[in-house]
Amino acid sequence: MEKIKDKILLILFVFSSIAVFAQNKEISNRTIAFDSDWLFIKENVENGEKTDIDDSQWRKLNLPHDWSIEDLPNQITDSIIGPFSKAAPSQRDGGFLVGGTAWYRKHFVLEKTEQAKNVFIQFDGVYMNSDVWVNGHHLGNHPYGYTSFYYDLTPYLLPAGQSNVIAVQVKNEGLNCRWYSGSGIYRHVWLTKVNPVHIDNWGTYITTPSVSDNEAEVAIETTIKSNHKNTPVTLYAEIFNELGVLVAKSSQDILSLKEKTVTYTQKVRVENPALWSIDNPVLYSAKVKIFQGEDVLDETTTTFGIRSIHFDAKTGFTLNGKNILLKGGCIHHDNGPLGAAAIDRAEERKVELLKQNGYNAIRLSHNPYSPAFLDACDRLGMLVINEAFDAWQDPKKPQDYHLYFDEWWQKDIASMVRRDRNHPSIIMWSTGNEIYESIDTDGYESGRKLAEAIRAIDSTRPVTMAIPKFIMAMSSRKGKKWIDTAPSFNNVDVCGYNYATSKYKKDHVKFPERVMYESETFPPLVYESWEIAKKLPYAIGMFTWSAMDYLGEAGLGAPRIVQEDSETSSNLFLEPAWPIFNAYCGELDLIGNKKVNSYYLDIVWDRSDVEMLVQPPIPEGYKEADFFYNFPKQIKSWSFPGEEGTKLKVFVHTKAELVKLELNGKFIAAHPILPNSITTKFNVPYKTGTLVAKCFEKGVMVSSDTLKTVGKPYTIKLSPDRAVINASPNDLSYVSVEVVDEQGNLVPYVDDLLINYQIKGKAKLAGVGNGNPADISSFQQPQKKVYQGKGLVILMPNGNKGSVTLRATAEGLKGAKVSIKLE
Repeated sequence: MEKIKDKILLILFVFSSIAVFAQNKEISNRTIAFDSDWLFIKENVENGEKTDIDDSQWRKLNLPHDWSIEDLPNQITDSIIGPFSKAAPSQRDGGFLVGGTAWYRKHFVLEKTEQAKNVFIQFDGVYMNSDVWVNGHHLGNHPYGYTSFYYDLTPYLLPAGQSNVIAVQVKNEGLNCRWYSGSGIYRHVWLTKVNPVHIDNWGTYITTPSVSDNEAEVAIETTIKSNHKNTPVTLYAEIFNELGVLVAKSSQDILSLKEKTVTYTQKVRVENPALWSIDNPVLYSAKVKIFQGEDVLDETTTTFGIRSIHFDAKTGFTLNGKNILLKGGCIHHDNGPLGAAAIDRAEERKVELLKQNGYNAIRLSHNPYSPAFLDACDRLGMLVINEAFDAWQDPKKPQDYHLYFDEWWQKDIASMVRRDRNHPSIIMWSTGNEIYESIDTDGYESGRKLAEAIRAIDSTRPVTMAIPKFIMAMSSRKGKKWIDTAPSFNNVDVCGYNYATSKYKKDHVKFPERVMYESETFPPLVYESWEIAKKLPYAIGMFTWSAMDYLGEAGLGAPRIVQEDSETSSNLFLEPAWPIFNAYCGELDLIGNKKVNSYYLDIVWDRSDVEMLVQPPIPEGYKEADFFYNFPKQIKSWSFPGEEGTKLKVFVHTKAELVKLELNGKFIAAHPILPNSITTKFNVPYKTGTLVAKCFEKGVMVSSDTLKTVGKPYTIKLSPDRAVINASPNDLSYVSVEVVDEQGNLVPYVDDLLINYQIKGKAKLAGVGNGNPADISSFQQPQKKVYQGKGLVILMPNGNKGSVTLRATAEGLKGAKVSIKLE
């Protein structure tokens, strides 16, 4: 090895500098998954931390686990159904799903070879207010349910061969979140066993001070922990490309570890680097080792991607020197029928769905996500805004984060940034969403401290925050105006405007260097927002609210059917909410199917030339009120049995000049597309057959869309997302369920048909679902109704190779089966 003089290289970065970022999970034999064989009880048992408590009757399960998505005991027909309770403390905020207090325990034994190791346990996420014990010793409390944390078990472990016990109490009590949080140890747990001299947890930080097409300079910053002073070691780093070929290396002799914690930086050069991008997310890997003589004391491997980001008011946002507008969506962290359980494949599928539907960016609303989710964004090429908090000192809910902010914000910021600072997908850190005090002096000071704390850990990305147009009405502070947001925006580098594109031009005059984006956009206004972003260089894109339906905030975008002479409701939520349990404002529904919002975005983003949808029949004397969190209900269907002669509203979304509508070959009407619009509407008496929308530019037909009346329900169609999956429980098979006619066409008017499922083989049922926001039935029983002819079954492998067969049956229909191979 080439020897380098013992020195620490201090490297300062600015957010517009070119940087290389790495996935946070350091993969090697030192860290093992600690998810299996936990014991669980959903009650607040006394002395649950004691080593001698009888836990033999506790339920055995594997993590990740969310108890709030599981069926409740003592079902009551009209008030306790599946996991839903009309009396749930969370009410509409939590989707009528139930939290509470529960305990987890795990017994484990160390081998003799591990006796001299330092042992740490890391929790990727526990919701919320967790206390952890090992062998009866209290390790600590962690209130925030969305940040990762770890404890040193070493002083309290028993000798090799004796049984240790980890105990975790989780308290999800009161009103503590504005959306569905889930409950329990809902992300992975890891056990790390290292020598006394080792690389610190989240102690590898990879950046580059410069990069070009010909060469990238890679800086590997390593933090070493040591219980032994004056220990001479050698720090060795190797860089491998995506094919596993060694492309660069460096070694550094450290004559003595003078402190318990020391940080060193090594620099290497990568020739002809492949840059990480949205379309080509190439990942390298860095292997870092600590040697003492010929012995390897510690070793970590980190995957990373080389890329550059830059933000300014003249050129907007650039990735690797190329200008990009952010086609963004806001999402919450739940995985629909799985609840909050952050299973690797569930996290990956969500990113896949958004990528397939045109998004290039995601805003993590309004909290840090799982490492598995960010890993998927790295692999698939999805840009990310990583957001810390939904509240600081001012409460939004009585038991939310404001109770813990003063004591915990520094620890939680450090956890988020140190854990995630190496992901190439992350392009901004957000200090918070719609913070009430952001228009007053106490909020200005908190925002300054948060931004400075982030930059102290990672100065290679900009800091942002999101402030809504209506912050003055939300905050209890009186007499404030929009200009009072200026000091808060001055604390950050890029400014998020929730629903506030109307403020762009005036603010640009006052603050010409300010970079802006619409951090939340009402679905019906996405065309307007996108056109503005295309025209203004300092406006770098938009994030729709929301990209996908989510549990909680029940009824936010639900259809509002009112009497024809009624005024449009201004209530934020549909009243009453029960039995609606999800927000229903997403472009995709809870199981990933496209809704009208998604088809509309396809037109906005030029992914489609025309999309025709139809509003289902509304009872006579009623109408669907317009509302800013959703479009009027529209479906891709011309099949409405029993509605012959009923006038139906047909929506055609296109950027063409003129739309002509035909039914069964007969001309119905021609409508122009008005300026500043991409939609026209027709009233058409329903008649079975073929409905065609033809779009014209300067008299020439340029596109068309067709809807045909389908036949009667005949059979069930099962379509797995992949024919072969991994046998690990971290993988899942998502099987789409459709009711089809004899020709195989979806029958979209089937809403109340119950499908029964049978599963045989090397997997179990993980969840069932549909897109109906008011179907308060179990997610975990082998039956579920379809909605608009569609449903979903999720299968989880049991860890053994082989296959699994899913059968589906329903009264009056031909059944179906499908097999998936597990390798």
